[in-house]
Amino acid sequence: MSKSRKRVCATLQAAGITPRIVETTLARTAADAATAIGCAVDQIAKSIIFAGAQSGKALLFVTAGGNQVDVARASALAGEPLGKADAALIRAQTGFAIGGVAPIGHLTPPRAWFDPRLLEFAEVWAAAGTPHHVFALPPAQMQALSGAEVARFTAR
Repeated sequence: MSKSRKRVCATLQAAGITPRIVETTLARTAADAATAIGCAVDQIAKSIIFAGAQSGKALLFVTAGGNQVDVARASALAGEPLGKADAALIRAQTGFAIGGVAPIGHLTPPRAWFDPRLLEFAEVWAAAGTPHHVFALPPAQMQALSGAEVARFTAR
């Protein structure tokens, strides 16, 4: 098991949750993950990382699979302009590789926001530390474990 996936499992176990992780070769996009799992695309909780243009810190936006982050709205929430986070920044600050960023288990927990659309479902799925593993939780539990603030930051 990869170190990244172990961190996700450990975070779940520390919260008293038995990890339910599913392996799939189709978890690189929200649509592919939804097809592989058999759920709605909006039940996929995408972890989108931006770089704070002033702080240089990774900032996490957990959004429903069919939604896109509105950078202006996200910047307003973050209180600074946002830029593209490169692979090195994401790996250094979160401990995850692009495509496998989980909403929990970060090396350095980032400031985070959670799409309210996800709260409309009984269960949502997110990357479990690798591009080929996902885990499911009730969305309120995922939001609480991620430390994310519920806020509107999407374009749709």
